[in-house]
Amino acid sequence: SRRPRSLEIPGVTHGSVPIPAGARVGNMIFSSGIAGRDPATGQLPADAASQARFAFEHLRTLVENGGGTVADIGHVTVFVKDNSAREPINAEWVRMFPDPHDRPARHTLVYDLQHGMLLQLEAIAVVQNP
Repeated sequence: SRRPRSLEIPGVTHGSVPIPAGARVGNMIFSSGIAGRDPATGQLPADAASQARFAFEHLRTLVENGGGTVADIGHVTVFVKDNSAREPINAEWVRMFPDPHDRPARHTLVYDLQHGMLLQLEAIAVVQNP
């Protein structure tokens, strides 16, 4: 039977909530919400640029821990507290996906994020290797 395989990001957890950072089912990886926590401290930086940097690093780690690469990411949903986070998110987006002809789909939504989160990512990847 096919069962989800829980994936984690070292230094980043959902605290006492029993939710993994993501799951791989077959050749697909689904993330939970990925916040921009500093893995060294477990804290959210106060600025959107740092949160974006950490969140995209965590996304890369999650996909790699599931056996994929960023090239396998097919869709990213970005939740932002407000539109001021868009510029730092776009900077990290271009850093991770520099080729404008080789980027995943993306949708950005303004959302009432809690606990100091200025942004959060969700992603789906289709892994090429078994």
